[in-house]
Amino acid sequence: MTLIKTAEAFLSGQVLLIDKPLHWTSFQVVNKLRWEIRQAYNIKKIKVGHAGTLDPLATGLLVVCTGKMTKQIDRFQGQIKEYTGTIVLGSTTPSYDLETEIDNTFPTSHLSTPLIKETVNQFIGEIEQLPPIFSAIKKEGKRLYEYARAGEKVTIKSRKITIEDFEITKVNHLNVHFRVVCSKGTYIRTLAHDFGQALNCGGHLSALRRTRIGDFSVTDALTINDFIQSLPKTD
Repeated sequence: MTLIKTAEAFLSGQVLLIDKPLHWTSFQVVNKLRWEIRQAYNIKKIKVGHAGTLDPLATGLLVVCTGKMTKQIDRFQGQIKEYTGTIVLGSTTPSYDLETEIDNTFPTSHLSTPLIKETVNQFIGEIEQLPPIFSAIKKEGKRLYEYARAGEKVTIKSRKITIEDFEITKVNHLNVHFRVVCSKGTYIRTLAHDFGQALNCGGHLSALRRTRIGDFSVTDALTINDFIQSLPKTD
């Protein structure tokens, strides 16, 4: 995707494909890019937003819209997404990923590669999924993770999501590498947790990378530093 590097172009609206680094929040990426664009072109105010949050422990494609293109964010958010990652079997965490410590371990002697690959079939198509308690979804004005961190129990409603493809690409002992193509609103952390439950051994997500949103691919994305270096330098 070719970017036009002028103030007018950023204000009228552009789509930036950014490869989000590990440990950054999506909000931090947006704030950083907004600040850099303002500094480079001496712009007092510009709208910048992203089309789909990535957790801090995830990397990969973040679609960032500027100016009038921010009106297209909802459209981009609704498109099919593709992820690759790793599920660790035999243990669980409260957050379903490495944000929290392991809270339970389970026997894994019954596991086999054929069983692992066969179990993915339970998750293909339209399924019900419970969002993780450690998520930013709001309930009665509070984020779910606020309840979780306070140790408060809360009822979460399941939602219908669609898994178009769920492929096991490699099994390395208890580390299961996968590729998944899914609809908007899918929590891959929950998929990892539910997959472990289906295998009667527990599981949690140890790595996640978003590789595609609709027709946008992470192979066309820039790192934050590469994008900054491409902007005109201010004196």
